[in-house]
Amino acid sequence: MMVISTVMIYVRREMAGEARSSLMIGEDEFLEKGFYLDEFHEKTLLLAIAPGPVEEGDLSSFLATARELIRGEVRLVLVVAEADMARRLESRFRRLAAASLFEPLFPEEDAARRPTIIVEAQGQGPDPASLMRLWSLLRAGPIAVAWIPDAPWIALAGYAANLAARLKVHKLVLVDPEGGVGNDGSMSFLDESVLATLLGAGEAEWVGLGHRRMLIQVIRDGLLAGIPSINLCTLDGMARELYTYEGSGTLFTLEDYCRVEPLGIDDFREVERLLERGQREGFLKIRSREEIGEILFTGFGATIASGHLAGVGSLLCERYKQQRTGEVVALYTVSRFKGEGVGTKLLARILEEARGRGLASVFACTTEERAAQFFVRHGFLRVAPADVPAAKWIGYDSERMQRLAVLWL
Repeated sequence: MMVISTVMIYVRREMAGEARSSLMIGEDEFLEKGFYLDEFHEKTLLLAIAPGPVEEGDLSSFLATARELIRGEVRLVLVVAEADMARRLESRFRRLAAASLFEPLFPEEDAARRPTIIVEAQGQGPDPASLMRLWSLLRAGPIAVAWIPDAPWIALAGYAANLAARLKVHKLVLVDPEGGVGNDGSMSFLDESVLATLLGAGEAEWVGLGHRRMLIQVIRDGLLAGIPSINLCTLDGMARELYTYEGSGTLFTLEDYCRVEPLGIDDFREVERLLERGQREGFLKIRSREEIGEILFTGFGATIASGHLAGVGSLLCERYKQQRTGEVVALYTVSRFKGEGVGTKLLARILEEARGRGLASVFACTTEERAAQFFVRHGFLRVAPADVPAAKWIGYDSERMQRLAVLWL
């Protein structure tokens, strides 16, 4: 038999003017956090925490993240295997309730009457009665802590994946002390086809992931069962994994991982943030508000999974109509997805647009040698500034011109 003790709590709506969470992250990350909180709004996230010791600081960081999610009207289902973790979570949630941040579903004097669901262990999935009970509890409050006593990590992860697929949650987060796949950050994003390759005979072992083969299998099975995306990260890295483009672990999706589509007005705010970031990093030219507006209304965005913005790019044609040419501008991909072909997909979509407009050529300008090499790999030739329309250089910064590579296709 498997016993799942579920504790529910209410959360009050955040009061106007209430201070930000004590979770300290940088300015860029804070801006990105708002985007992701919007994505998670009124969604359910399921988190499974691997058995093992947890430092108090890591738990505090996690609880700060959980509080922010709940304030954003996100439902959380937590799955744990150790009695100590279940007790610590319950204690901390009750402490928050005492501080008037949360309202307990069950008063302190009724603690003994908290619901306990006894489930017949059929494979690794929840039974229908447990699902009905879980739903009735989630209707009453935003968070549930499910305790599966003494379950090993792979069994716990498998149960969580089955539960996530059955509930059709927005995201599953597997919290593992080892964090994501690939210590060098080379595997910060993987889709199902790559997972299938890793699970081939000897493949995981070849890249040093033999000890994580069973977990990789659980993740792939979860994706195939319908979970939109799965994150693998440490407990202390969860905020960065959920709230930033770089992340701290690995993001897994099923298929069609990258979609490139024209930007819509609801994308503009986030795209402006990306462009500002690229400008600060020196990858993109500093542009006026009017120039950025032109990019927004002629641009394309590459999204990963269920809305992770992975890159942007635009094609400017109006000022070059007489020459039947266009300029590829603001082509920028976030670091987490470099090497995943996002830039190539964006450029392919921009070139498709150029052909559709009947353009005879396109060009691009960059001060970054890596960006220049990217265009060369895709058939562009290095040319002199005089080889592209003179309208490009009206009011152009002469100092920047000295460092510029001009590419033409």
